Amino acid sequence: MAEFEAAAANSVPVLEEEHQFWDALNKTLSATCESPQQLDETLRSWLELVSAARETHLESEDDVARCSEMLLESPVFQQNSDYVRTQLIYSLLQEDEFAQLHVYANFLLLDGRIEENTFRAMIREGCFLRLLELIKSCGSEDPRLHRLLLQLMYEMARIEHLRPEDLLQVDDNFVMYLFRLIESVSDDASDPYHYAIIRVLLVLNEQYMVASTTAAVDPSAPSIPVTNRVVKVLSVHGPSFRTFGENIILLLNRETETSQQLLILKLLYLLFTTAATYEYFYLNDLRVLLDVIIRNLLDLPSEANMLRHTYLRVLAPLLSHTQLSQPPHYKRDQILNLLELLRGTGGAHFLPPEPTTLRLLERVAKTPWLQDPAETATGSPKETSPVDTLTHSQTGSSVSVIAAVSEKPGVQTPSRRAKIPATEREDKPRLKGGSPPRPPPSRSPRPNLPLPEVPKHRHGVPIAAPALTPSIVPPNPSGTPVPKKAPPQLPPPRRARLLRTATGDSHPAAESVPATGSTTPVA
Repeated sequence: MAEFEAAAANSVPVLEEEHQFWDALNKTLSATCESPQQLDETLRSWLELVSAARETHLESEDDVARCSEMLLESPVFQQNSDYVRTQLIYSLLQEDEFAQLHVYANFLLLDGRIEENTFRAMIREGCFLRLLELIKSCGSEDPRLHRLLLQLMYEMARIEHLRPEDLLQVDDNFVMYLFRLIESVSDDASDPYHYAIIRVLLVLNEQYMVASTTAAVDPSAPSIPVTNRVVKVLSVHGPSFRTFGENIILLLNRETETSQQLLILKLLYLLFTTAATYEYFYLNDLRVLLDVIIRNLLDLPSEANMLRHTYLRVLAPLLSHTQLSQPPHYKRDQILNLLELLRGTGGAHFLPPEPTTLRLLERVAKTPWLQDPAETATGSPKETSPVDTLTHSQTGSSVSVIAAVSEKPGVQTPSRRAKIPATEREDKPRLKGGSPPRPPPSRSPRPNLPLPEVPKHRHGVPIAAPALTPSIVPPNPSGTPVPKKAPPQLPPPRRARLLRTATGDSHPAAESVPATGSTTPVA
């Protein structure tokens, strides 16, 4: 290995044109390797060419991936796959130059996505600890390599259970370092750099959950206490890392891959069943999360029981332990209607549920603020409050069940709406209180229908109003306009004083008011 690394650092031919680089790379990978020495020489030439062109001809990650794909498809790899993997894994463990590390990590990432045993071999050889070291050291110096190493750690950890001794090397400083990165970069959860950091934290949480439940399931497993650093940091420093919480809700809203949704739901369950993180999320974020869960539960087909059960296990503590339990209660009627639909009694589109779904639905229905006040008054609080029961007797078993739930990467969540014909989608189940779907606009020309009669009044019997006084009315049968008779003129207003002439003599007005106490009209 030392000779391989030393030879890789030799001078590299200068290829100023991009087509010269691709021609040289293609020629190198087309060579015939009849001995281990020739194979090592080919790998060294491939590494030299790719690492030297990283800053000139390979500006995007897709360009570097193309170089890795050329090696994967070449006879060099097809005839010696195990040897090539082993050499590149050992090189990742020993290399210090960022350019060469980028090439190794990119190849192992692509190869591991095709052959999962590559990631398992990397875990056995101690690559997880190596990635921890590299991620902390290259973040500010080489962002491209840093993002790639985060992706590689995520793919490794979601394929295979990490060893307890590996998890013990993840300390609070590393987890807080990742949370600070999320706070410092853009607020867009779809940012590839942002997304890579969030996924590492999510998969670490899953690894902690599996490690904490392994001893209970397998008594022969070594009992090494492993602290969930992700939940611990959020319990102590949660208000400083709000962006992470906002983004995982946005990701759950957008995500269509089942395994990604499960990773988010597993962390949400722990946050809603840990007293220190009950109020980690803002109230508006909790309302958005509730909307997302309602929509996803309505959209899941009948056969998606695993994902449905996980959503319901998260929904129960979300409604009981968070700020949603305080009035004014958000979407109470919609939640009750959802429970009826999932029971199979609220719509013909839902089949009768199996026993586990019914049990989880009853757990959600026992949330105090969802119950009818009249029924709650007649029952005892101990029977209707799920808080104590959920916290003490069900949380431990639910953590084990949720930790064991998994799905292969790449599997998309089925959609109930996708299975409904387009002509029938207007009849999909809808929560009470929402607005009905609008009919699609008509594409055909509008027929010449008579205009509807304009109503003369809106409420009750119309009140006759005095007609206006037009000068001309519609013509009579003879054809000549007939002037309409004008209404009588109103009398002039009565005046309470006398009119005086210019000489000062007063003359009573014709319509003046008589003097006080006089009973005779003025002459």
